[in-house]
Amino acid sequence: MADGSGRESMRIWHPCTQMKDHEAYPPVFMDRGQGIYLYDREGNAYIDAISSWWVNLFGHANPRIVERVTEQLSRLEHVIFAGATHAPAEELAERLLAVAMPGLSRVFFADNGSCAVEAALKMSHASFRNLGHPEKCRFLFLSNGYHGETAGALGVCGDRLYAAPFKPLFIEQIEVPGPDCLACPHGRTRETCDTECFAAMEAAIDAHKAELAGVIVEPLVQCAGGMRMYPPAYLAKLRRATTEAGIHFIADEIAVGFGRTGSMFACEQAGATPDFMCLSKGITGGTLPLSCVLTTDAVFDAFYHDYVEDKAFLHSHSYTGNPLACAAACATLRIFEEDDVIAANVARIAYLQEAVRGRFAGCKHVAEIRNTGWITAVELYADPGRGEPFDWRSRTGFRIYRAALRRGAWLRNLGDIVYFMPPYVITNEEIDRLADIAIDSVREVLG
Repeated sequence: MADGSGRESMRIWHPCTQMKDHEAYPPVFMDRGQGIYLYDREGNAYIDAISSWWVNLFGHANPRIVERVTEQLSRLEHVIFAGATHAPAEELAERLLAVAMPGLSRVFFADNGSCAVEAALKMSHASFRNLGHPEKCRFLFLSNGYHGETAGALGVCGDRLYAAPFKPLFIEQIEVPGPDCLACPHGRTRETCDTECFAAMEAAIDAHKAELAGVIVEPLVQCAGGMRMYPPAYLAKLRRATTEAGIHFIADEIAVGFGRTGSMFACEQAGATPDFMCLSKGITGGTLPLSCVLTTDAVFDAFYHDYVEDKAFLHSHSYTGNPLACAAACATLRIFEEDDVIAANVARIAYLQEAVRGRFAGCKHVAEIRNTGWITAVELYADPGRGEPFDWRSRTGFRIYRAALRRGAWLRNLGDIVYFMPPYVITNEEIDRLADIAIDSVREVLG
């Protein structure tokens, strides 16, 4: 946006934004980033509490990633990936399969999360078509689930905010009530949950298995849908049910992969290897766009044939397998390996969870504080005792976000949910400061 206020100065149309807000609150003009901090052009520092939309794992301008990308830039910046390959892509595929669950053996590159989901959906259906079952062309998805904003991905989104306005544009898929541990219809708590809610998924699979290609879910945490969290047992049941029905299990680990749930990939906690695993966001440490789909030999073999016209997977993006992005991803995975990041994060995860819980536990507007690995969420209600959320017109979450911004934290809310997903390099002292800013901002807005 140019200097000044009012719609006349709005040259850039920003995502997920009501642009009229920028008449009163112009976008923060970010100048640089270093570690967990973002700096505006006036030099003000902000803790990046949400890792710049969940992508930054090891801090801004991480020297190890910068060095690898800079080196690659002087060698090969891009090449068409149809009929060509290069060292960063070969290394990245090897590294990904080395840390993936057994059974995942093939890597297909794309350039963002939505496109990875699109590729997985198309692969799933086309593999059945190639094997003589073109009728298997529909997918089950969970309410409140979010899988991206391209047409195919929106077709399997249960998040009303993003999907409902565009429903006429995409193929109708089959929605299943998802797990809701905050308001469990079976009267269970998180500690006593036996995933009775899986019965809805089981019934849907049984009713539609003749036409189903697969089921797509976000493992353990439905991020954009309100940081809803559910137990690994649900995934274990899903893996068994899809295997018995002869359909695919598609795991969208775009937001939750690469350590966000405490394990390298969320599905590990259920011992459930999916048929497709979609990855993006943290894969490059937050430096460049990249995504991929990991899949099995069985899926790959369904496309293996003498002629392109018969069975090849005709899906591509101009920047598929970009060498710079692949180099950044290789550097990111090397940090995981050299620093034993998953093990090193255990203590910091516990500190973050306790810091947030200790400050918010006594707040009268807290409906729930929930944690899964590095993801900690505080859901605020007008009256938690009666289960009454705030009227959306009150813009409670937006006002808390603005209050935190003034205090030096980029704590962008999800409605009335304040959540924390900082880079892994945050220190305990910085966690304390972030938690203090968050509770002070909530008190300012709610009293």
